[in-house]
Amino acid sequence: MDWTHYRFRSLWPLPAAPAVVYAALERPEDYPRWWPQVRSVTRLDDDTGVITIRSVLPYAMTFTARRSRDEPDAGVLEIAVSGDIEGWARWTVTAGGPGTLALYEQEVEVRKPLLRRLAAPGRPVFRANHRLMMAAGRRGLLRYLEAV
Repeated sequence: MDWTHYRFRSLWPLPAAPAVVYAALERPEDYPRWWPQVRSVTRLDDDTGVITIRSVLPYAMTFTARRSRDEPDAGVLEIAVSGDIEGWARWTVTAGGPGTLALYEQEVEVRKPLLRRLAAPGRPVFRANHRLMMAAGRRGLLRYLEAV
């Protein structure tokens, strides 16, 4: 097993129209306004930016995100990431119940040296850290959507 390889999946039910949720998710420069663990987003051009995240554990990860898919009609936003993590992340936004289901999927390999050294013993803690980050992101997006 490659202890530095991760697959994540989160499903966020949200009480807003899919187009509204998609519009919020396609503006990564606004993420720090509603997602506490997204510390900074610096746009390099229309499709690329540098993102720094930090959750509960005392380390930050910085990576370059490059848009690889942006299909509003299909509800799909996807990025390729490189830096402290390498791989991809994708949002799929669909109508669901009284609002929207936002599915987040990510497949990455950790490249940050400290996290690679702690890969085996730290894996359960790193996964829990990601779950906490995603839960806070959903709560933040809910508040953000209520305000807009």
